[in-house]
Amino acid sequence: MSLHQRRGIHVDQSELLCTKGCGFYGNTAWQGLCSKCWREENQREKQRQIQEDWALAERLQREEEEAYASRHQRAQSQPAITPFNKFEERKTKEKSSKVNTVTKFFTPSTKTPPKKDAGAADAQSTPSSSSSASRQPIPHSDRATREFIDFLKSVKSGREIFKQCRAFTEDMVYKRDMGADELSECVQDFYQNLSDRLQNQFKGSTEHVERVMDEVEKYMMTRLYTEVFCPETTDDEKKDLAIQKRIRDLHWVTIEMLCVPVDEEIPEVSDSVVKAITDIIEMDSKQVPKDKLACITRCSKHIFNAIKVSKKEAASADDFLPTLIYIVLKANPPRLQSNIQYITRFCNPSRLMTGEDGYYFTNLCCAVAFIEKLDGQSLNMSSEEFELYMSGQASPNWPRPTAASASSAGGAALTQVHSSLDLLTGLGERQERVVEKARQLESDLIDWTDEVEQKVQSALESFPLDTQTSSAIDSENVENELLPPPLQPQVFAG
Repeated sequence: MSLHQRRGIHVDQSELLCTKGCGFYGNTAWQGLCSKCWREENQREKQRQIQEDWALAERLQREEEEAYASRHQRAQSQPAITPFNKFEERKTKEKSSKVNTVTKFFTPSTKTPPKKDAGAADAQSTPSSSSSASRQPIPHSDRATREFIDFLKSVKSGREIFKQCRAFTEDMVYKRDMGADELSECVQDFYQNLSDRLQNQFKGSTEHVERVMDEVEKYMMTRLYTEVFCPETTDDEKKDLAIQKRIRDLHWVTIEMLCVPVDEEIPEVSDSVVKAITDIIEMDSKQVPKDKLACITRCSKHIFNAIKVSKKEAASADDFLPTLIYIVLKANPPRLQSNIQYITRFCNPSRLMTGEDGYYFTNLCCAVAFIEKLDGQSLNMSSEEFELYMSGQASPNWPRPTAASASSAGGAALTQVHSSLDLLTGLGERQERVVEKARQLESDLIDWTDEVEQKVQSALESFPLDTQTSSAIDSENVENELLPPPLQPQVFAG
């Protein structure tokens, strides 16, 4: 991504595509590859790692066999030991072997997933934020389940699809300690396998398959959201704080510096800008990757509308990207990196590879990458000026004195400096007085509290409470003759 002197920020559309040349949209999180090529590359890397591990294991086994043969030859060359020594040596070896075997038996394996009973027991014995959240009923999850069941009633083999999705989501809960890449691979493998089966079932009806996969993604990700969004095994939260601070430090960047062709003085344009900011912020409130992408798409369409109204002509891609960067800088969306990573890991891959959702999401990734690497050259200014703005020592909104008015401006500036110093001195004195009064008030409150406690204690000692209460209404000592006679029923004839 580079800065053009006349047209501002410019990115070639070919840079948005997969670097393998497959024609799909790439992603910076996948090193410029699309989801399909990334998975293939990842599989090849894993196969290569497996082969290297096998080669290493075979080499270690050969070395161990050679070392054993060497020790055996040395043992034969040494004088024979007594039968009792042989017995003790064999007994020691057997004991060591048994200890190692028992240790291996009780050592948990990383390749075998924990049983459900064990996982439930661990969840009860070790409370955590994620486990407690997963045990609590989630209204969104219940509603998504009902909607998924209603949708599958009209789908052939819908019951089987629901069973597979429910079993998979329940199994994923016990894999929360896995890395984010492993969780993503599990979900993407499930998407791929289910999509292939649906393609065979619906005889290549892509639209029907996509509709079913959208509902599957909605159901699964709503149930798994608390487990897989910004997991503790990643540094997503750290990246969120870093990009948030970076955007705050770039608050001084103006619309002219980015060469954004938008005139916010026009009411319709200003309204579109506000709507775009609202949509990009709203992305964090959604749980399903598709819904998050819908927020990005709506934001992008508002941007295109703002450019069209400002220029009175159709917007181009060179106009869209700098405007999107400007919107991100003004909005500073919450948990931006976590949302991007969540979409990248768990969204239906076909949606990111093609279509307007994939295009706008790829541009958002490019905009975030540009903000992270933004420097003075990108904004057509010197590095020194850029650092002054970033440190807050200067601002592009401050007036710059010209050479003709340097002398008069210098005197005015000096007067303003003295006035500011006097104001700061007065504020400092007022602050000291306020702090002193606050400390005096705190001391008075403490004294008043002690005095009240002493008075209450003195009153309790002078007038002790009589805790023995007697109620003689129903007791046996009541003098019955003092009570009025009971009422007698009377019969009236009439």
